[in-house]
Amino acid sequence: MLVVSDTSPITSLLAIGRFDIIETLYRTVIVPSAVAGELRAYHEELPGCIQSRIPSDTAAVALLRSELDQGEAEAIVLARELHAELLLMDETLGRARARQEHVPVMGLVGVLLVARRVGLIHSMRATLDQLESKAGFCLSRDVVRLAVAQAGE
Repeated sequence: MLVVSDTSPITSLLAIGRFDIIETLYRTVIVPSAVAGELRAYHEELPGCIQSRIPSDTAAVALLRSELDQGEAEAIVLARELHAELLLMDETLGRARARQEHVPVMGLVGVLLVARRVGLIHSMRATLDQLESKAGFCLSRDVVRLAVAQAGE
């Protein structure tokens, strides 16, 4: 499966020591150069399954920059250029824009639901609590309740 990612799903899982979830589910994750730069600013070493690529349609990136940050814009364009099967992105505006561009998108909570279904995590609630306390990952109480319910907990 060809997967492109924005920064937050990767850095959040790295912060709680659970990047293995992405490695197991997707094997290789492609990130645009802006995202690779953001990741390197906070993480000394990146997992080997992360590959960096430069999107070629700079005009499309520039157009998206009017609404999004550089990493989000590049991730959407790169996912579209590579015909990625999935774009990992958490930011609401970025996800909406990805959908407008016909790019399949999923946030970290969706990734965790898949991981829960295949047995990679045992407790959705505990994982979400770790993300909040260790990674500063913020979710509304409604989203947490829904995710925990969808996980069957």
